[in-house]
Amino acid sequence: MSIATAPVALPQANEPCWCGSGRKYKRCHKKLEGRVLPGEVTPMRTVPDHIARPPYADTGEYEPWDEPMVKSPDVIERMRRSGKVASTVLREAGEMVAPGVTTEEIDLFIHERFIELGAYPSTVNYHGYPKASCTSVNEVICHGIPDSRPLQDGDICNIDVTGWIGGVHGDTNATFFAGDVSPESRQLVKVTEEAMWKGIEAVKAGRPLSDIGRAIEEHVKPYRYGVVKAFVGHGIGEQFHPPPQVLHYYDSRQDKVIMRPGMTFTIEPMIALGTINYKIWDDDWTAVTADGKRTAQFEHTLMVTDGDAEVFTGGEGAASPVAPWHR
Repeated sequence: MSIATAPVALPQANEPCWCGSGRKYKRCHKKLEGRVLPGEVTPMRTVPDHIARPPYADTGEYEPWDEPMVKSPDVIERMRRSGKVASTVLREAGEMVAPGVTTEEIDLFIHERFIELGAYPSTVNYHGYPKASCTSVNEVICHGIPDSRPLQDGDICNIDVTGWIGGVHGDTNATFFAGDVSPESRQLVKVTEEAMWKGIEAVKAGRPLSDIGRAIEEHVKPYRYGVVKAFVGHGIGEQFHPPPQVLHYYDSRQDKVIMRPGMTFTIEPMIALGTINYKIWDDDWTAVTADGKRTAQFEHTLMVTDGDAEVFTGGEGAASPVAPWHR
């Protein structure tokens, strides 16, 4: 991604665009000024042979199978480990976010750090995805591909990482500040993190899955933010995205899905300043808001228990360790 570099004095709408295209400014760069634009993406990196690999790693083809939503004690124990690994990588990657740093540099760190910790970066070649993370800047809702764009002062940058170790995935993300971020964006990020934790606190055995989306919607409604509906949380375990889907808004269809101890899934609300409608770039991955307004996201992997949810990617050393009101 890169920001269009415009002169200080911009042309009038009907004058030639400053970029030299020969088109009128209003038909060329006017509608893109200040927006995140595609940058250069480097080739997919390899993962050393000594790192165990998920089934899709070599082919890019993901074939789902009927994985139980309630995990065995063995799988749960392995997920605690994968969650801790992902949590560590995310926090350390987030510390790199600063003006002038490229998302490619952040992704290179993530790729190498997962390997250091003995994990396969789950997104590498997952349905052909080329990188070890998703980096979604400003109006990018999710699935931004790391590239040559340097972060700008005032950007917000979501980093989404997943590691596969011990045969299971750990998935987490958070939104970080680059330099001096506006109060409007800071509030959006704050409320989004709170919304995730409201969703987590709604996880109770015997209750419907729809409680999660209800709690998230109720929290963001007073701010007049939009809850993105097109992208959802998901089951996780030996597979990256098995059932159930976890909606971040209330839907009566999820009243019938009852949370049971041992179920594992992610909660990862994407909250928008403006419209929840989106567009997909030509790379077939990057989703951006249709109006160019900013979004934020936070995510944890967790398990339903007989009491409060166990958050595998939270706790000490996490980018979002516990609910803000418990810190």
